[in-house]
Amino acid sequence: MQVEQMRLDGNAAGGMLRELFARDVTAALATCGGCGKVGPVGALLEYGHGMGVVLRCPSCDTVMVRLVHAPGWLRLDVSGTSVLAIPDTISVS
Repeated sequence: MQVEQMRLDGNAAGGMLRELFARDVTAALATCGGCGKVGPVGALLEYGHGMGVVLRCPSCDTVMVRLVHAPGWLRLDVSGTSVLAIPDTISVS
């Protein structure tokens, strides 16, 4: 199969993305892009305000997650997180 035959647009990932974003992400393991520490998202330090939240690494204070309510949008920035590992609760046979 040629590469061109395997390439689809982002809509093809819709099912997997829906599965991802329907989970409780606080149990996910986040790797800090600053110091490399790995820990659950629920252990990050939250700095919240009316528009959204900022989650920082408890070890080095790097901003790992920004989640903001904007008119008509929910914006997510995880640029300070190098890896986000979300537990898969679906058993594969």
